[in-house]
Amino acid sequence: VYKRQLPDRNIHLITPPDWPRQGNLVATLPGHGEDAGAVLLLAHIDVVEANPADWERDPFTLIEEDGYFFGRGTMDDKHMAAIFVDIMLRMVRSGYQPDKTVRLALTCGEETPNRFNGVRYLLEHHRDLIEADFAINEGAWGVLDSDQQPVFHGIQAGEKTYQNYRLEVTNPGGHSSRPRTDNAINELAAALLRIAAFEFPVEFNTTTRAYFNRLATIKTGQEAQDLKAVARSLPDPDALARLKTNPLYNSVLHTTCVATQLDAGHAPNALPQRAAANVNCRIFPGNTQEDVRQALEKVVDDARIAVTFVDPPESTSPPPALKPEIIGPIEAISEDMWPGVPVIPIMQAGGTDGRFLTPAGSPTYGVSGLMVEPDKMFAHGLNERVLVHSLYDSRVFLDRLVKRYVGGQ
Repeated sequence: VYKRQLPDRNIHLITPPDWPRQGNLVATLPGHGEDAGAVLLLAHIDVVEANPADWERDPFTLIEEDGYFFGRGTMDDKHMAAIFVDIMLRMVRSGYQPDKTVRLALTCGEETPNRFNGVRYLLEHHRDLIEADFAINEGAWGVLDSDQQPVFHGIQAGEKTYQNYRLEVTNPGGHSSRPRTDNAINELAAALLRIAAFEFPVEFNTTTRAYFNRLATIKTGQEAQDLKAVARSLPDPDALARLKTNPLYNSVLHTTCVATQLDAGHAPNALPQRAAANVNCRIFPGNTQEDVRQALEKVVDDARIAVTFVDPPESTSPPPALKPEIIGPIEAISEDMWPGVPVIPIMQAGGTDGRFLTPAGSPTYGVSGLMVEPDKMFAHGLNERVLVHSLYDSRVFLDRLVKRYVGGQ
């Protein structure tokens, strides 16, 4: 039985005219405090494509089996969407009156931001509906060991900037039986090898330094020593060299650029008139996309190869601050639910919708209370899943956290 319900004026289904399949839902539960402010609960409801023929189960049917929920999006990011809807519904039905306004945004386009992104669209056209002091989003989770015991609980504060660059070289070409000394494919290949051999400088910010320091407390042996050594004001070069061999650590130590696609030639019996490659960069906060473009030009060192943006650069910002009023409730509730398990700040090497909100003035933090087996969640891959008991723990954690942030009764 519904005790209360949100009035229609507080619920907005927003579908851009040019994107009829990219609907976004925004709901608002007004705060009752004198200086209410607002907290945004953000989750994207679009998912990466899945080929049913490749999956062991139908990827678009939620299946509970062997202690897991299987299905595309169970990890990324429909579990948070479902939990946030549940939190708001229970607040409304119980007559809960928060001090701060609770905003809920379920958006599309997070997985295809260069075509359309719901958060970016809402900021441009309906900013008042999602204005908030800060937002809770995906981007971090807890990690379980091989015995399904929690090791740490993550909070994401900041992320690298995603940018694609196009490297292209053109050539008059000709008949393949009469090779030229200059060859577009060869020139491009040499440039890509130079990029592959190049390393951007190591950098740190408040989030990554805290990440290495706190992670060192739960690791052992040489790895723990190296984590401590790189977090110092003058990182130990030998420790850095060892940690860089781990893709996870390497991804948050500096800007990274890798070749991801090639497009060259027009016929098997002709010299190539054009050769192009996509180089995908994940840029450490504090560096601009133009800084990196110029760095790539310098590394390529070939005036015949153009280095250009594939998509216009997005706005950037420093990582949001780990303020006591943000991290304190996370640590307190985590300690109550998982005693002795540390909360560790994380800077995402991937991308979330926080990259639009944080520069727009709503600092965005990734925290979920979802504990995962890192080698079994398969987000974006086959047989995506979450642990059933962990999802319900996440529901409890986020319900308690949201109420701590918004107050009320």
